[in-house]
This record gives sequence, structure tokens and C-alpha cells, in this order.
Amino acid sequence: MMKKIAVVCLVTLISFCGFSQTKPKPLQIEHVAGNVYVYTTYSLLGDTWFPANAMYVVTPKGVVMIDTPWDSTQFQPLLDSIQTKHHKKVVLCISTHFHDDRTIGVDFLKAKGVKTFCSKTTLDSCKTRGERQPQFYFIKDTSFNVGDCSIQTYYAGAGHTNDNIVIWVPKEKVLYGGCLIKSTDAIDLGNLKDANVKVWPATMQNLKRKFPDPSFVIPGHQGWKDKGSIDHTIELIKEYRTVKKS
Repeated sequence: MMKKIAVVCLVTLISFCGFSQTKPKPLQIEHVAGNVYVYTTYSLLGDTWFPANAMYVVTPKGVVMIDTPWDSTQFQPLLDSIQTKHHKKVVLCISTHFHDDRTIGVDFLKAKGVKTFCSKTTLDSCKTRGERQPQFYFIKDTSFNVGDCSIQTYYAGAGHTNDNIVIWVPKEKVLYGGCLIKSTDAIDLGNLKDANVKVWPATMQNLKRKFPDPSFVIPGHQGWKDKGSIDHTIELIKEYRTVKKS
């Protein structure tokens, strides 16, 4: 009898573990500085829930999102959370490159009346690759002035993709690098399907010259509280190129 109970308990434990692996992780929102917040959603890669960081900025005229949630079940919860926390609606979203962890929610946002933007290069890539397409585009580096807040786009060069841009919030000195910048938690460069590793080091140097002293640097995935992510990215690129040569 005891043996049968043990077997049942083991089967139940295995079933529970399997269920927990496929159960989506909830939306996470963390304050960065001033009116800047990072939100994190997850997507199942193999049997692991992998985090994607995105950002939003609260202004007197509404909230500006940088990239969309990766998890489609979190589209509405994010808007609800922002409304509850800040009593404001999202009015604008900027996608930093064409991959779906940055663009998958743009159709949802458009349906909610949110203006969605990206660079012309990103829009062209979305069309070519069959990804969701923001409504509006800009051709060169652009400042979005919403209320009393300035949110600036900057193209430092190719890296993770040919179209990856970064976002600078000068008031709080927050640099949002998206997938161009790797977290200090990252052990490699991740998805290189559309990468240009040859020019990535020069791109990172352009970034360092443009923003020599950011207070916060937000990478596209994993931990974001260590400012050393730019230099860590450069080291990962060096390691990758060294291995490729050997």
C-alpha cells in the first residue's frame, strides 16, 4: 500500500513539474528612475521561459512605450497595469527593431488607438520578414517630445540586426539598448540569425561616444541593473570572433 502511494505521489510531482514549465510567467514592472519603468514579459524557448525587457515613460500627456510585450497574453494586462498605477493611457509606442519580441503587439496597440512608430529600415524589414508593422516611421534619428518629456532615438549602426536602434531619455539619463546590448547575465550573443557581428564592435563604440555616462543601461533580455552591459557586450563579441577564427 505504501509503495502504491509513493508511486502516485511521484507521478503527481512529475506532472506538476511539467505543468509548471509550461505555465506562463506574469508581467513584471520595475521602477528605474524618475518617470521611467522597465517591464518584462516571457516567451517559452524550448522548456525555458526567457525574459524580454521593454520600457515605458510616463509623461503628463500619456505614456510612451518602448517595444511591445513578447507574451501576447500580457498585452491588455500591461495597459491595465499602467492605467491603475499611473492613471494614464499609452499614447505612443516605438519599436526598436523588427523581431517579434519588439513588434508582436503593434496590431493590438493600433486597435487600442495607440500610435505605433519605428524607423523606415525597421518597417521595411517587417514587410520583408512578415512581422507586424507599426503605422508610422521616421527616416533619421528623431526626438519624440510628449508633455515635458523628450525621448530620443539613435542609430549607432548594425549589430544584433541591421535596423536596431536605441532610445535615450535624457532627463533620467536612461539608455535603452534593446537587443543591441547584452545583459551582464548573458553568456553569449544569443540569436545571431540577422546579426552583423563584423560591424557590431564599431557600433558599440559609437554608442559609448554618444552616451559616455548613462545612469542606467537597459538590455533587451535578462538582468538590467548592472551598468556594465555595454562593455560586457563588447567582450562577448570579442569572444565570439576569437572562437570563429580558431
